[in-house]
Amino acid sequence: MPVELRPSQALKLLHDFNHELVRDDDRDLSARQITILLTVYLEPPPHTVRGLAAKLKVTKPVITRALDTMGRMEILQRRRDPADRRNVVVQRTVKGALYVERLGDLVVAKAKELPL
Repeated sequence: MPVELRPSQALKLLHDFNHELVRDDDRDLSARQITILLTVYLEPPPHTVRGLAAKLKVTKPVITRALDTMGRMEILQRRRDPADRRNVVVQRTVKGALYVERLGDLVVAKAKELPL
């Protein structure tokens, strides 16, 4: 069932979600990093650096920099594709799955706080 929000409610939800993220002890992720993370976790694999760059219409170095950060956080990892060693496959991690679940819970919680 689609959720109907007024633009002011949608912006409040976005604000409150981001506000909670920056107050958290975890390292902040940029909008680009969150988009990459959610793409990997919400869309079926396989995911490659090349494929993510094409999908998001950015360069491979942009994806690589974002993956460097998320790799240090252990929420995504990279491996060479054994079938084609030129490709780098982006993989999910347990820590990343828990992080994404927490993001989803946070959106739900903040949406429930929206004024009618």
